[in-house]
Amino acid sequence: MDIVGLSVSSLDVVYRHRLAHGEDPRHAAAERGWKVERALRAELSGDDLELALLVSPLRGGPRRPSRTRSDSVAGAVVRQRPAAYGIVLCEDSLLATEFSSLTGVPGQWGLPGGGIEHAEDPAHTVVREAWEEAGQELEAPVLIDVQSDHWVGHAPSGVLEDFHAVRLIYAARCPRPKRAVVHDVGGTTSAAQWVPLQRWHSVSWTRGARSLLQRHLDSCVSGLSAEFSCRS
Repeated sequence: MDIVGLSVSSLDVVYRHRLAHGEDPRHAAAERGWKVERALRAELSGDDLELALLVSPLRGGPRRPSRTRSDSVAGAVVRQRPAAYGIVLCEDSLLATEFSSLTGVPGQWGLPGGGIEHAEDPAHTVVREAWEEAGQELEAPVLIDVQSDHWVGHAPSGVLEDFHAVRLIYAARCPRPKRAVVHDVGGTTSAAQWVPLQRWHSVSWTRGARSLLQRHLDSCVSGLSAEFSCRS
């Protein structure tokens, strides 16, 4: 994945780099003297992805590298997985999907989404996954954030992986919500549900999903309410 930093004040390109394995785009920006304000767009460039970030000058200048980069753990399969997920709303509910026993967090809940297929637009990934995992049709998703996690551990298959997850986070509206149903039976999703907004805190979310919802849900709901007002 290629990263492009655009000045929030002028939209000029202020840096470009190839996202290294295990590297967080926010830390990479800080090491270059910039603070990520928001994710702007993610699009295909040839067969690869290009992620554009709006950035502003970091007070105090460039930061030192947050960690010492080293070789992968001996015997671990190195894997960087770009994926796309959606904070999907209807008028009063949030779409949630439950992880199956094929994952490392069975029984916990997350946002609909998954791995970006070869030459697939990330926004289309969210649309496709919402249908496969929950039977819902979405309108055009909007990129709002990027999330990065890096760990070494055993996958559910037993394979030792040096795993780098790069998640593009979208906001999306479901104009015609239906009963949630999993179409991709036997995969990483065991169930899906519409969660009333007033009780979203009570769901057993993964750590990453809860963090994203705490950061973005209120603004996503406000944007949805404004859209309905404009259409009425």
